[in-house]
Amino acid sequence: MAKVVWQPGNMLYPIPAVMVSCGREGEVPNIITAAWVGNVCSSPAMLSISVRKERYSYDIIKETGEFVVNLTNKELLKATDWCGVRSGRDYDKFKEMKLTPQKSNKISAPGIAESPVNIECKVKQILELGSHDMFVAEVMCVDVDDKYMDDKGRFDLGKADLITYSHGEYFDLGKKLGKFGYSVAKKPSNKKTSGKKPSQKKSKKKKQ
Repeated sequence: MAKVVWQPGNMLYPIPAVMVSCGREGEVPNIITAAWVGNVCSSPAMLSISVRKERYSYDIIKETGEFVVNLTNKELLKATDWCGVRSGRDYDKFKEMKLTPQKSNKISAPGIAESPVNIECKVKQILELGSHDMFVAEVMCVDVDDKYMDDKGRFDLGKADLITYSHGEYFDLGKKLGKFGYSVAKKPSNKKTSGKKPSQKKSKKKKQ
């Protein structure tokens, strides 16, 4: 199979397209759209976002040490894109996109009420990398929309219509293909386990 060789570049796709909210006391809170995000640790729960220094939210996050990662779905698609191409220096993004600042439980930065999941984060480390600086943060609290909870108390994130970003375009997650560990899971047996052996009928031979 032939391959076309390209110069090094960002080709790790698809990736989440999230809205990161932040704010300083006495100022209008802001939203920045980010795709350079990811989980970095399970215990303690930690994630990272990478932000260019020239972005309006960069100084806010660096000074406060707090931000909220808000997952996005189809209903938030326009706001997700708009908040990524407009600056908080010029617009009140919550007001322009008719979004609601949501009081966080563990930090001062607000979340976005319309988001299905709000991940409250506190910065632990800043890595200067090049075009972007990476904010490595600990997850302090997660807020989820109760309309996605089932009667057993399970959060069904698959029903949230989450969106993803791939090479300059947005997509929904599409059809579920499997779950973690399905490739090694034992297949359920179709045999009945009553403890009794199935009866066998003796064949009768015709008399010659």
